[in-house]
Amino acid sequence: MKRSIARLVTGAPASGTAATADAAAAPPPAAAGRRRGSIAIRGLRKTFGDAVVYDGLDLDLPQGRFISVFGPNGCGKSTLINMISGLMAMDAGSVLYDGRTIGETRISYVFQNYREALFPWLRAIDNIHYPLKVLGMPRRRREERVARLLAEFDVRIDINAYPYTLSGGQQQTVSILRALVTDPEVLFLDEPFSALDYEMTLFMREQIQKIYMKTGTTTLLVSHDLEEAVQLADSVLLLTRRPTRVAEMVDIDLPWPRTARITTHPRFVDLKRHCLDVFWNEVKGR
Repeated sequence: MKRSIARLVTGAPASGTAATADAAAAPPPAAAGRRRGSIAIRGLRKTFGDAVVYDGLDLDLPQGRFISVFGPNGCGKSTLINMISGLMAMDAGSVLYDGRTIGETRISYVFQNYREALFPWLRAIDNIHYPLKVLGMPRRRREERVARLLAEFDVRIDINAYPYTLSGGQQQTVSILRALVTDPEVLFLDEPFSALDYEMTLFMREQIQKIYMKTGTTTLLVSHDLEEAVQLADSVLLLTRRPTRVAEMVDIDLPWPRTARITTHPRFVDLKRHCLDVFWNEVKGR
């Protein structure tokens, strides 16, 4: 488990070397040079004691897209991304990223609890440097890459401050920057805004969109907020109650970028209503 967490923090493959991908700034769909295949999940099984969460799940998720994962409480949303990222062991099954294993894919993960994810004894800037340092990148190259990342996203944080002196939104921003500094092929976000106030949540939604539009990185977001799930995604993966299956994959055909105003657009309202109907059918057991 510790080895898996370290890999997710550093963004490094568990074994082997993944090909370098371009990070050309471009609006969705994905930037040129990124993998265009799929994340192929086959025969996924997971139980906790007598509770069967997944039992033979087969699923194909397109790479180079932003996918939100939404479903009833306890259906295994976080469990799903924890398993396909390699953070949690599967009881059975396999995951391939465009034909490659998890260990051959650069993966980064932004945890829900940012306060525990950051190293409190390191300054914000050192937290961001940390994955590159672990990967053995020379100091000068690290500094160049971090400086470029901070400039691209117009970061207005005292990066020389320690995490405990920063606000919640600022700490989560540092967590996200640390995840991006390795140029991951897949970015996992596990309810990254759940501990933030509403104003900061709106700000962070805009920041995540900027990241996706600049990098074209395959992004999987677990969310408990349906409005957020629809606003940020190319597709919303709706899950059933346990044993969990796919209820529906809903394509979100809204223009980018999507400010808070999009939530009152008739098409947004229709898409959200459809997702809500599917959700309630599952919750009520119809």
